[in-house]
Amino acid sequence: MAKEYSRTQRVADQIQKELAQLIQLEMKDPRLGMVTVSAVEVSRDLAFADVFVSFLGVDDQENVDENLEVMQSAAGFLRSQLARSIKLRTIPQLRFRYDNSLRRGAYLSELIAKARSGDSDHQESD
Repeated sequence: MAKEYSRTQRVADQIQKELAQLIQLEMKDPRLGMVTVSAVEVSRDLAFADVFVSFLGVDDQENVDENLEVMQSAAGFLRSQLARSIKLRTIPQLRFRYDNSLRRGAYLSELIAKARSGDSDHQESD
């Protein structure tokens, strides 16, 4: 039997899809670069939505914090735009979080590459 697809997951998927379009088409802030909405987690009572975002070309924590502040200041605008496209009684409050999975994945790949090159150097010396 197929696993049940919960209502909160359906709402989260719809919010992710709509937010990605809204950020790309409606956000006009020059401080903000390319934003990717990687995931959305909605609370069980649909009161809050944690929106996980990553920023293209932003590596240092200071720029990440600045971009998160820009996103958080636009949360009211984005929520009102979501209300127009998603038919829910109440639209969840948006809380933006930085998704560091890309940075973490690159770091782990680098560690694996170093370990493999060290291992091959060790085999050649034997």
